[in-house]
Amino acid sequence: MPMTNWNQCPAVEQTPRKISGGWAFTGTRVPVYALFENIESGATVKEFLEWFPEVQAWQVEAVLRHEADSLKASA
Repeated sequence: MPMTNWNQCPAVEQTPRKISGGWAFTGTRVPVYALFENIESGATVKEFLEWFPEVQAWQVEAVLRHEADSLKASA
């Protein structure tokens, strides 16, 4: 499965000095993979937002929508 191209998702950013250059929610130090790891472990989006209050709901929605669109495009 190809990796997601996050360059077109406004909810995330990649900054060399933040989390070793990995993708993070814009304006935070919360890595995008944290969302997917938490969901995979059974957390809800509501719980994720409670645990990471610096992440906005619109950002989570944009990331999930972007990932879904990427999966559709690669199918």
